[in-house]
Amino acid sequence: MENNAASGTRSRWVSERRFFSGMAIAMLLVAYIGFARSFFLRPLFPEWPSPSEPIFYIHGAFFAAWCVLLVIQAMLVGVGRTDVHRKVGVLGVVIALGMVILGVAGALIAANRPTGFNGVPIPPLQFLVVPLFDIAFFIAFVGLGIANRSNPQSHKRWMVLATVALLGAAFARWPYVWQIGNPFVYFGLAYLFIVALAIWDSRTRGALHPVTRWGGLALMVSLPVRLVLSGTAAWLAFASWLTGLAR
Repeated sequence: MENNAASGTRSRWVSERRFFSGMAIAMLLVAYIGFARSFFLRPLFPEWPSPSEPIFYIHGAFFAAWCVLLVIQAMLVGVGRTDVHRKVGVLGVVIALGMVILGVAGALIAANRPTGFNGVPIPPLQFLVVPLFDIAFFIAFVGLGIANRSNPQSHKRWMVLATVALLGAAFARWPYVWQIGNPFVYFGLAYLFIVALAIWDSRTRGALHPVTRWGGLALMVSLPVRLVLSGTAAWLAFASWLTGLAR
């Protein structure tokens, strides 16, 4: 009986390791495909509209480093090297802080361009709500992940959701997807990772983990909220003030 119980526990652990490692690898691939033409493989696509400001390439390097680190961290846990995982986590905090600083600065630079955000027909002050909300969710979820680092089940889910919060921008640049021009499409594609996490919870736990339920719900509900907010006088006044500071 004890051997059977130990075997069952081992099997669940292996399945969980594969699931979260697979999620991390899938998110890295989403980012690579989305930013291949404007960042990773830019010399091969000279006609593709890309930002001219150097800060966006630095930000891209930080974002790529975050996605790679997510895969490494998941694999370290998978092979039982939680000690190394904790040490490498310090680098993750540094990368996350850099992403937030560069993300906010980049969003304000884009909003101040005469042409606004590349490939986005929406007025820049309105569209500014999208990247700023993404960054706010990212830093909030990373912060919650750090606060729950002693609770592995919560910690890993917060880190997954933090990355999902940024994937809408990657999906928006996917071949064919960018031509649709509908935020509900590319954010909806990003939120499929939340659906996958919910299915995993239901199958392995019998119910959604609180992080999946409330963090995932907050992220999904934020999309219509930010779209409604973007056209209000209060938001436009705030966005105008914020971009004015950046000038």
